[in-house]
Amino acid sequence: MDRTAEIARETAETRIHLRLNLDGTGNATINTGVGFLDHMLELFAKHGFFDLEIEAKGDLHVDAHHTTEDVGICLGQALQKAVLDKAGMRRFGSFTVPMYEALAKVDLDVCGRPYLHYETPLRDAKVGDFDVELAEEFFHGFANHSGTTLHINAPYGTNQHHIIEAIFKAVAKALHIATRLDAHITGVLSTKGSL
Repeated sequence: MDRTAEIARETAETRIHLRLNLDGTGNATINTGVGFLDHMLELFAKHGFFDLEIEAKGDLHVDAHHTTEDVGICLGQALQKAVLDKAGMRRFGSFTVPMYEALAKVDLDVCGRPYLHYETPLRDAKVGDFDVELAEEFFHGFANHSGTTLHINAPYGTNQHHIIEAIFKAVAKALHIATRLDAHITGVLSTKGSL
């Protein structure tokens, strides 16, 4: 079963080409023009064991908002495509990641119902040139376009980099768990018979 996807998206604000392999080894080639986002996506691929290639060009002369959001949208579209009909897939995933003084807990359901709950101590700050509120925009785009119910809770942390890194790692680990195929599951994991 080939659980891969390729997405090309072009708007007046961004041009993005993305490839995702759910059953990879964590290899990543990322170039969004947003250094911190590249770092987060590289560790997302590594900790989720996803092979991920992203080439993005955006209106960075304005800011990183459109690029960050649209990369989230493309990753969401790729996930939705790569899970095929979700047959045999575990569907649910949860993971908690400590990152020094920060903690992030993620619970998700790859069910076709997009929703994001995002509760963090991140407030009006920057990591380098990266506005921390863009992490939430990324996950909004991802959840809405992957059809994932995604609960992100970072109850505490003081270092903005640590908080966001813990979140990206926890999402990757939870998503890896949810997208694994399980021989005990016949069809989709739902009493309705469909997702």
